[in-house]
Amino acid sequence: MWVGDVTYLKIKGRWQYLATVMDQYSRRIIGWSLSSTRTTELTRAALRYALKKRKPKAGVIFHTDRGIEYTGHGFQRILTDNGIHHSVNRPGKCTDNASMESFFHSLKAELIRGTGFEDAQELRRSLSLYINTFYNEVRLHSGIGYKSPMKYELCTAR
Repeated sequence: MWVGDVTYLKIKGRWQYLATVMDQYSRRIIGWSLSSTRTTELTRAALRYALKKRKPKAGVIFHTDRGIEYTGHGFQRILTDNGIHHSVNRPGKCTDNASMESFFHSLKAELIRGTGFEDAQELRRSLSLYINTFYNEVRLHSGIGYKSPMKYELCTAR
């Protein structure tokens, strides 16, 4: 099961939007995309990244909120073409996607708050280091036995 969501990040008074895809099993971020516009292209780019990285067999469940970025035709087409089943939050129940919300909370507390990014490029570089190096490889998660997502995947793949 994969989960996805979009969060807002303000840089020098301008919004940037971060779409992420997480493997629910290991909590690993397997796809992400950053843009100055919140469109289906943003979420499609994050999903394409995850698909390229994981090359999943048909049957993956992808859980998101009910936003147009996920329910739009272009996004739905990618899901269908890859044999992915779409699951959405119940109306008014943001806790249905708690692991993604938890990731965004950690990201903002550990990277964003108190950091003055000069521009979107600097933010992108920092996000890449945070997600790919720190969050996925180093950061310990209580929900997976106090292991990093990559370590958890290695330990459970045996």
